[in-house]
Formats: sequence, C-alpha cells, structure tokens
Amino acid sequence: MTEDILIPAIVFFAAYHIIRSLSDHLLKRKIIKSGHFEKAEILSQTKEESEEVNKYPSLKWGLVAFMAGAGLIVTKLIYWNDSSWMYDRDAMLPIGIELVFISLGFLIYFFVVNFKKK
Repeated sequence: MTEDILIPAIVFFAAYHIIRSLSDHLLKRKIIKSGHFEKAEILSQTKEESEEVNKYPSLKWGLVAFMAGAGLIVTKLIYWNDSSWMYDRDAMLPIGIELVFISLGFLIYFFVVNFKKK
C-alpha cells in the first residue's frame, strides 16, 4: 500500500525539481544573453528574502504539528463512532482528513505572519 503511494510521489517530486532547475537555467541564460547581467540573480532567492519568509519557523512547525495531532484525534473519534468507513470504499478518508488538518495548520501560519507584517 505505501509503495503504491510513495513511488509515484518520489517520481513526481524528482520530475518537478528537474523541470524547475532546467527552466531556471534557461531563463537565466536568456536574461544574460539579452545583456541584463545585473538581473540574472532575480531567479535565485537571496538570504534576506528567505529569512523574511521564514521568520517564525518554530511557530510554523508548531502549528503544523498541532493541527496534525488534531487531525489524528478527529480521525480516531470518527472511527470510534463507525469503524466501517475505514475499511470499505472510503478507506482514503482518514488520509484526507489528516491532510486537511495539516493544510489548515499552514494556512493559520500564513495568516498569522501576514497579520504580523501589517
């Protein structure tokens, strides 16, 4: 079961990074050929930008871990009410619930950081 999900995820992750690095290289090459040497670094993220984006790393991962735990608790509570949904055709529902809660953790972090900037 895990190989069925893990192998395609690794393949798509690798394909994404290969395509991204290739397109970044081609864009930089095009910028340099057009004579704009000073703008060639526009595609690479500077240290100041990366520090500003990840200003609260412990808040981010704390919220994500908290929401992941909340998702597991909700999944277990639903399982106690009716355990048939975990083994029938809706067997992917617990994974969906967990992913929704993890996404909510990232969204809460995003809104907190944007609120702090203003």
